[in-house]
Amino acid sequence: MVATLLRLRFRVLGNQLARSPWQLVGFIFGALYGVLVLVGIVAALVLLGFGDVGLAGTVIVGAGSLVTLGWALVPLVAFGVDTTLDPERLVVFPMSTTRMMVALTVVAVCGIPGMITSAAALATVATWAHWPAAVGAWLVSTPVAVLTAVVASRAVSTVASGVGSGRRFREVAGILIFIPLILAGPIIVGLASGVAVNAATLAEVVPLLGWTPLGAAWAVPADAATGDLGAAAAKLLIALVTLAALWLLWRAALARSLVRPRHTSTAAVRPGALGWFGRVPTGATGAIFARAVTYWTRDPRYLRQLIAVPLVPVLLWFYAREGDPLVALAFSAPIIAFIIGIVVYADISYDGTAFGTELATGARGRADRLGRILAAAALAVPLVVLAAILPFAFAGDWTQFPGVLGMALGILFTCYGVCAVTSAQLVVPVAGSGDNPFKRVPGTTFLQGLAFFGIWLVALALSAPAVIVGFIAYFTQNSALSWVALAVGIVLGVAVLVAGILIGGRMLDSSGPVLLARLKAMKNA
Repeated sequence: MVATLLRLRFRVLGNQLARSPWQLVGFIFGALYGVLVLVGIVAALVLLGFGDVGLAGTVIVGAGSLVTLGWALVPLVAFGVDTTLDPERLVVFPMSTTRMMVALTVVAVCGIPGMITSAAALATVATWAHWPAAVGAWLVSTPVAVLTAVVASRAVSTVASGVGSGRRFREVAGILIFIPLILAGPIIVGLASGVAVNAATLAEVVPLLGWTPLGAAWAVPADAATGDLGAAAAKLLIALVTLAALWLLWRAALARSLVRPRHTSTAAVRPGALGWFGRVPTGATGAIFARAVTYWTRDPRYLRQLIAVPLVPVLLWFYAREGDPLVALAFSAPIIAFIIGIVVYADISYDGTAFGTELATGARGRADRLGRILAAAALAVPLVVLAAILPFAFAGDWTQFPGVLGMALGILFTCYGVCAVTSAQLVVPVAGSGDNPFKRVPGTTFLQGLAFFGIWLVALALSAPAVIVGFIAYFTQNSALSWVALAVGIVLGVAVLVAGILIGGRMLDSSGPVLLARLKAMKNA
């Protein structure tokens, strides 16, 4: 059964990649990136073997502990737990819970992250080969280390799924989890600064990790290399107990989730309450606007994209705190406009197959483009204007406010104009409402990132005149040029926006059925 499920996993992956040549290209590039990272790790481990045994132990235990922690805490972020073989889909097959767990573990190890982790763990023999006593310990502890990371990932995911079985809980958690991700830079810099100040303590802290569940398995060969067989045996025991505890925890959580599946939330609606549909003019544009505003205000997949707005000033202040933070904060509005203006580059993807209802009504593509952009702008424009006002209000000097506002609005409108065209051609795999927000289809992450970057470059190039004039006005303190930047930003941005709506509308009129076919194909993947 385990072999059958493993073949099924690769058959599904093969079908997904065969459906789209570009998805296959993205998968290949992602695999090549992983191989390059692995080559670098192996080279470092080979060189590490020619150094001191204490240094080798510190590096491997520290890195191994971070790997285990990464698998345990961010399985839905960094590694993206493979949902090809979802336990809820396997429950109908005649297999025991234990056999299902074995199958899911093997599948995880055979994924790209699992293979890279396993290969890197096996490559540590290049370091320990210089100390024969460590090789025997390596043979026993390395499989335990890899299995601990994988089982920890599965256990945490299953427990979190059970705790958050309610849809509303999953949606709120999916929004809040983005905050530490966005602030990862300052957090890492802060920790690195703390370590740099107390670099001498690093050699004392890392060995302690060898006595914890995170680093016990990784530390066994290090102790064997130094001849401390008692400590090696004790740490191996800690590693085995940790693996057994994680396995039992996963088993209990999995058994519970299989008999108590996720439930959806419901809410009573007052008869006749049409929401935004009852507040806007009738017609295709009004209906699409109302639906899009409802998405932006109630769908967590849209709300997640607004989290970066209040965090941009925080990041700018952090990185400019030793200089003049007000200068950096003055440009928070253009950056915010750049971020939230581009998120609608494939907006139809979030509709899913419901997009077919719009096509059935015969709505014109121009109405779709206009309705979606008006809905996004209804939230974005006030946020951008507020972000432009606050830094100058605190500084008390409004001389350069027009130029910054012109840059921000010019960027925002230009981004919307570009996205009005791209979203008439692109659909990308996105998480369904209530699903894991980090759900990914193999081979699409690289291509989506490449498309996103390309669209950003086009939007930046088209808005460059307003940005250049605004920067010159700000740093030369030329108030007249600041007003010129405002005019250039608004005029140029509106021109690109109108052109995007017209061009994108015509494209959507002809590409609508094709987009719907792609959406159906992704839903069935």
